[in-house]
Amino acid sequence: MKKSDLLKIINQDLLDKLFGFCYTRTSDSNEAEELCSDIVFALVKAAQAEGEIEEVYAFIWRVARNVYEDYLEKKKREITRSYVGDPAEVLLFTEAADSVESVLEEEEDDYQLRRIYQQISFLTKVYREVMIAFYLDGMTVKDIAAIQGIQETTVKQRLFSARNLIRQEIVEEKSARNAGKHQDCRKGPGEIKMEGKPVAFQNIDYEIWGTGNPRTGDPRDVCTRQLSKQVVWLCRNRKRTAKEISEELNLPMLYAEEELEIQTNGTNGSYGLLKRLPDGRYINNFVLLDTKEIEELWQVYTRRIPMICEKTIRYVEEHKEEYLKFPYLNKKVDLNLVLWQHITTMARIFSTLVGNRLQAEYFSNVETNSRPFSCFGYRLKPDTRTWGGGFDQSCGKNICGYTEVMAENIYVTKIKKHFDCGPEAMLNPKLQLAVKAVQGLKISSLSEDEKEHAAKAVAEGYLFREDDMLYTKILVCTKEDWMWLPSLNDGLIREYQPEVEETAKELAALITKYVPEHVLCDFHHANALAMMPVLDTLIDALIEKGLMTAPENGVGAEGCWLALKK
Repeated sequence: MKKSDLLKIINQDLLDKLFGFCYTRTSDSNEAEELCSDIVFALVKAAQAEGEIEEVYAFIWRVARNVYEDYLEKKKREITRSYVGDPAEVLLFTEAADSVESVLEEEEDDYQLRRIYQQISFLTKVYREVMIAFYLDGMTVKDIAAIQGIQETTVKQRLFSARNLIRQEIVEEKSARNAGKHQDCRKGPGEIKMEGKPVAFQNIDYEIWGTGNPRTGDPRDVCTRQLSKQVVWLCRNRKRTAKEISEELNLPMLYAEEELEIQTNGTNGSYGLLKRLPDGRYINNFVLLDTKEIEELWQVYTRRIPMICEKTIRYVEEHKEEYLKFPYLNKKVDLNLVLWQHITTMARIFSTLVGNRLQAEYFSNVETNSRPFSCFGYRLKPDTRTWGGGFDQSCGKNICGYTEVMAENIYVTKIKKHFDCGPEAMLNPKLQLAVKAVQGLKISSLSEDEKEHAAKAVAEGYLFREDDMLYTKILVCTKEDWMWLPSLNDGLIREYQPEVEETAKELAALITKYVPEHVLCDFHHANALAMMPVLDTLIDALIEKGLMTAPENGVGAEGCWLALKK
């Protein structure tokens, strides 16, 4: 048809379609009306020109797209002049694209969902965070703005830009695949479909405890980055290949292989948080529980805490004199410091009895590991409770006139750590002054540097001062007597015995349910995780009863002691 006949085609039905075209791209009725008017004006101008039109509707929509591109260019210039922010964001905001929702509606299969997730993971941080918060966490624009400390309009702009980028990538890939230029990487029939938010979008954190000598190799030291934590989590209950890890986290294979190697080797080359199986796949090498799983295990002991506290308080009140008669070398000894020395043992007696029953009755056929150091832990969520329970020991020879010195300290919610394990602690001037001051140490005999260290030692509870003398405040005994310290609590074994069988039965069922078979050899570590609430709660109960006091700011003589050998 002739171009001059073009105006005969423009009717209300076409105008409605043009308006729909405009509104879809502007999401604003006023802007859509303005854009629609510009398109109609362009068609009117085209009708005044000479020439023929072969495909009239193709011509109309080509004109509409050209006008829309001009509209975008104009809008881009306006935003660039008025918007203060990331220049890259301005460019992204002005590009045209449909929302990611339409892509999700059109592409319902698991493959396309994975591809969309992959594209989200490749967005820069500002866009990636709002997409995850809005689409995967279900947060509102208002909540996202409040959490990130930005304007709501900024959130909307970032969502708009991110959706357009994703849509463009997905549509281009689909076109290429339809044209036979793109390899179809859909999962085979045996693959597991995606469930929930992908691991790549999860901020994963752990509470990982260790037992034994970490100086032989502590694999926690190489699991501090998000990538490391995500790889470990993916291998928690399922054997994984490097290819699966690569696809799940949208990583080049090289990086996935490298991270798997790091987590397998740990820090000493022999013990890592992952282990490589003979078939080349990887799986966790330690007990790692999910948040809901650890909370179920905690409940087993939490239900017994009132009993543990009641029996322990009664036992302490009945045996105060025995605790105080222990042959300490200190000038002054009070029950508070003595109970802090025993509190970890008291809290663990019941779980030790339960652990023995688990071994004898429920896991007698399981061969336990005998590593010099082992890890066990659980996943932390923002509202997950953490518990105290740390214990470190340091030994040294030929220290300050003694052939052997052993120092121990605990660190719980109400007490901070004095020192780490390892012989380096023996080089601590404050600890050395505590060793020297057992029989009393004249301040006048100290050098200026020693006086400065002594002042710090007094402030941190290692020493106390009487006139011109310094004395050791942390508890001190001989190495020979130290061996008998735990026996002061043996009476609690009889008190707890009636509760052991039922507790072990409940715990064995949960361990069997939640601890994968390949790490069932570490079932005793699951027991250690389950009893975590006991220590802090028992401390609170003894403090409430007036039998113990916590040091101000968590630093004092409490929870720290020495054993000496001439």
